[in-house]
Amino acid sequence: MLAPHIPAVPASGIRRIFEIAAELDDVILLALGEPDVPVAPHIAAAATAAWERDDTDYNPNGGILPLRQAIVRKLARENDLAVEVEQVWATIGATQALHLAMQLTLAAGDEVLVPDPGYTTFTMSARMLDAVPVPYSLAPERGFEPSLEELERLVTDRTRMIIVNSPSNPLGAVFPRKTLAGLLDLARRHDLWVLSDEVYERFTWGAPHVSIASLDEDDRVLSAFSTSKTYAMTGIRVGWLVTPPGLSAVMRTMQETSISCVPTPGQHAALAAIEGDQAHVAEAAAHYRGNYEAAAALLDERGLRHLEPSGAFYLWVDVSHASGGDVAGWAERLLLHERVAVAPGSAFGRTGEGWIRLCLAASREDLLEGIRRLPAPGEGSAA
Repeated sequence: MLAPHIPAVPASGIRRIFEIAAELDDVILLALGEPDVPVAPHIAAAATAAWERDDTDYNPNGGILPLRQAIVRKLARENDLAVEVEQVWATIGATQALHLAMQLTLAAGDEVLVPDPGYTTFTMSARMLDAVPVPYSLAPERGFEPSLEELERLVTDRTRMIIVNSPSNPLGAVFPRKTLAGLLDLARRHDLWVLSDEVYERFTWGAPHVSIASLDEDDRVLSAFSTSKTYAMTGIRVGWLVTPPGLSAVMRTMQETSISCVPTPGQHAALAAIEGDQAHVAEAAAHYRGNYEAAAALLDERGLRHLEPSGAFYLWVDVSHASGGDVAGWAERLLLHERVAVAPGSAFGRTGEGWIRLCLAASREDLLEGIRRLPAPGEGSAA
């Protein structure tokens, strides 16, 4: 018999679309956050060199020392964070970093405030730990920023954590320093942990990225980062969790019992990515922004409402005129009939109903053709 809380873990609505798409031919895939740019040669070379010298043994639970030291320097340089090596833990992508942070802080029945719309794993990981995700809204009328008044109403004596994701997946919203300071003040008054997902930190458009931990004065922020999106290393699976000081002993135990350690060749690739030439990151950012501008122009021409993102590489598009109150079912029909795979907004929370997420990290030709196949207002549903 399975643990009683397992049936409450929701399936990923994004992965469902992807799995259907994998069985079809000629699909325009805009559902996954998969960069279309290749990994930089110096990153691939570092991983290859590790394999060739047989650097494939166990390594420390927290990761190889050169990588952890490089992350410490990176955090000081780019995030205004001064941390020690023992606060940095290499993980299997940011997904494991997020789960690890929740394992560290949440008990069965504890409540965690999650953004809605928000990344699906926030809710899935909480449920996997028998914790209770409580959604807080990111509404269009507020520029998709959180309402501190709403959050105050949602906090109970069981609330233990609030998850903050800026730049946001799926919205592309970037929270300004004032908003982050307000969230941190709320967490301080209610003695909450803050889990900050900063996977899209390098992709912002006109709005600077601020790490909420840089504002933290009482060690309540845990921060998750990744090489996946920044360096097009989604399948390499290297991220890191930054913890408050004083947790190294328990973190070693948690890593040992979950993954032991991150594979060594991937860590050398991550080291090369962080320490090496960053020109390819800037080129990718320009490519994604150019894709947005072309996509936005076509959406406007076709009368399709959409959010202008301030970061990440997604486009949040309103298809409520066609989806009939069931955007998940509509997205499946769109895939089967039009061969366009999009992420249904409801996969990211209840307030995502009627919206879809398009990935801008695709070829411009595919992106624009996918948009042409969406039904415009007045055309009826293409699905």
